[in-house]
Amino acid sequence: MNFWETITGNDLTREWKAFETRAQALPADYQAAWGQIVENMFPFGSFTGRNLMPILDGALGLLEETSADGQSIDDVLGDDIPGFCAALAGGKGARTYRDRWRDQLNRNVARKLRRLGG
Repeated sequence: MNFWETITGNDLTREWKAFETRAQALPADYQAAWGQIVENMFPFGSFTGRNLMPILDGALGLLEETSADGQSIDDVLGDDIPGFCAALAGGKGARTYRDRWRDQLNRNVARKLRRLGG
């Protein structure tokens, strides 16, 4: 990966297209689960989403292996896909990008208030 690809995000676009190609080869119920996994993982991503790529690669690999073994998606993920995604991201209390931005905003406001207060 060169500097230009990192700055423009072309590497992420290429990797994302590869994920989608792999996901299209899955059975329909697995494809639906993949869509839900992606949807539920985005809040745990950084600004670029670069930190999610290895996690999503692992999740897609799990779906590929279990579909090849003939297991049903319910046996693999159960009925709590958001809980599965939270566990992948680091547990139930995992920080989302909203949490990080909220903390930054609170620090900035507190700093401004201290300056005004003397």
